Amino acid sequence: MNDPPRILVVDDNEMNRDIIVTRLEANGYKTLQAADGQEALAAVTQHHPDLVLLDVMMPNIDGLEACRQLKDNAGLAFTPVILVTAKAATQDVVAGLDAGADEYLTKPIDQSALVARVRSVLRIKALHDQVQAQAADLATWNQTLEQRVREQVAEIERIGRLKRFLSPQVAQLVSSGDERVLESHRREVTVVFCDLRDFTAFAEAAEPEEVIAILREYHRALGALIDKFEGTVERFAGDGLMVLFNDPLPCAAPWARAVQMAIEMRDEVAKLAANWRTHGHDLGFGIGIAHGYATLGCIGFEGRFQYSATGTVANLASRLCDHALNGQILVDAKVHAEAGALAELESVGELDLKGFRRPVKAFNVRRPRTASAEPA
Repeated sequence: MNDPPRILVVDDNEMNRDIIVTRLEANGYKTLQAADGQEALAAVTQHHPDLVLLDVMMPNIDGLEACRQLKDNAGLAFTPVILVTAKAATQDVVAGLDAGADEYLTKPIDQSALVARVRSVLRIKALHDQVQAQAADLATWNQTLEQRVREQVAEIERIGRLKRFLSPQVAQLVSSGDERVLESHRREVTVVFCDLRDFTAFAEAAEPEEVIAILREYHRALGALIDKFEGTVERFAGDGLMVLFNDPLPCAAPWARAVQMAIEMRDEVAKLAANWRTHGHDLGFGIGIAHGYATLGCIGFEGRFQYSATGTVANLASRLCDHALNGQILVDAKVHAEAGALAELESVGELDLKGFRRPVKAFNVRRPRTASAEPA
């Protein structure tokens, strides 16, 4: 809707046009004029008036034919038309409405009726324009929403692909556009390594289906705890898992999370092991934890990458795990110094570990420390 509304007055009689124009402009409307149906159609196409006052009896193209052509034009069909006729017969009114007219006036035109009809039709036009605008906005919003959905689906698919070879934390960072995490870097981390005791002997003797079933139970239980404590799985091979804390997502007191997670892992696997024993499978569980600096980044080849931690701290956690008896959580001296307030630990002496030239002090995590317990 134009502001002020724009009205096209069509009549082959100039005096009639002037009378109508004078009245309309006195009521605040802007007017255009045409002398016949042909001029009227051209003016509508060029100026897009909000209303057409269209005389019926005109040369060239009369009002009825002009109205039909206007309403047949998809781009102009909603332009309202008031037919002005010298005949008040019912059949003439019906013919005008059948041609697509929205209202009609009879000559001589009553000026009050003219203004009233114009206001009524323009109210309907304003409502139609509002609906059209809302429909256009809705179409735009739908298009935007569809685009966002497509982008989000693509993002989910991308994260899904990344999760095939990266931890969820690394995949999320890379998906957000921060691929710096894949570059080689050095950071202080806490490493947890765990595996099942006597799993090799069990795998040799058991049916493959039994081995897979137990591994699924085992991975499902540990995976839930890794997610709970926001660890990053660096690798898993069979029954062995290596979990990182403080990379790629930094966290406060990574050793604390590692020890708390390890205690809950031990308890959860103990429940699973009790059930496995009822089926004749005697499996234990051991954990090693170490804290120190490692070099981290993405290694592998095109199509198959892995986020990896390299350094003495990773080797130490693995060797402590190898040395742990069923139910033991062996930690190095750094974790012992930090985690003493969280758990009761006992020294297991100095261990000769493969790959380490000197004996390594190790400690076993016995249980979580209660509020009333005193440090050992």
